[in-house]
Amino acid sequence: MSTNTAGDSMSLLLFTLRSGKLMAINLLKVSEIIPCPPLTRLPESHPHVKGIATLRGAALSVIDLSRAIGERPLADPDAGCLIVTDVSRSKQGLHVQAVSKIHHCRTTDIRPPPFATGGKAFITGVTQVDGVLVQVLDIEKVIHGISPPPVEVDSSAISEEEAALLRRARILVVDDSRVALQQSVQALRGMGVTCHTARGAIDAVETLLELMGTEQEINVVVSDIEMPEMDGYTFTRSLRDTQEFKNLYVLLHTSLDSVMNSENARLAGANAVLTKFSAPELTKCLIVAARAVLG
Repeated sequence: MSTNTAGDSMSLLLFTLRSGKLMAINLLKVSEIIPCPPLTRLPESHPHVKGIATLRGAALSVIDLSRAIGERPLADPDAGCLIVTDVSRSKQGLHVQAVSKIHHCRTTDIRPPPFATGGKAFITGVTQVDGVLVQVLDIEKVIHGISPPPVEVDSSAISEEEAALLRRARILVVDDSRVALQQSVQALRGMGVTCHTARGAIDAVETLLELMGTEQEINVVVSDIEMPEMDGYTFTRSLRDTQEFKNLYVLLHTSLDSVMNSENARLAGANAVLTKFSAPELTKCLIVAARAVLG
């Protein structure tokens, strides 16, 4: 199976904090950029939440991104702008120093973060823009640190037959976000389901090949879409183009929520697409997957 693909295009919104180093976020996760409005500070809110803004009559939680990722606070805490994101079923404002520009690249241009950054870093990848290193923000980790979603599944919500079916499925979960990967694995383990994991599509291919022909051979793949090196769409197409893997059940599990993602997933050959993160909905999707592959 070839993993040397040209990759799909991606647009990154580049921004800075006080240090001036460039960071980026997938433009598809951004709904708008606005000057920092007056905020209502809530005394019992999380320390990384600066306050609540009112955006067209709706409340918007504003995250102090500098504080959330361990950077120095902005020189002027009331200046800067908000990157309004729509991620994992919720909207939030990220308070940043300034927005730089939009950069168009391919997913193959984004590399996994250096090993030395460890699990505490709030990045999912790095790339070069005009010779300058840019770090891609792990927005899911930022949000999880402030308001982690429940990952427990009410076992009474599924039948014994469904639980037994899930336990027979051989699942590979693929996600470049350590936090998102842990959420999915924890939800599965809560139902007594064991699974394999991979931090990217290339690692996933290696795992699929390693387990092929064994009792643990994978029959269901749950993959993120926005990943460095090879995104979920390209990964799915490569599976469909490979004889040994073309019949795998592929569920694309994404923090993006749009009709466009569903259409792109269908065109890539995915069986289903689900917006992160709802443990009950993930369970339902995996029951459907298990029925499809196990009969």
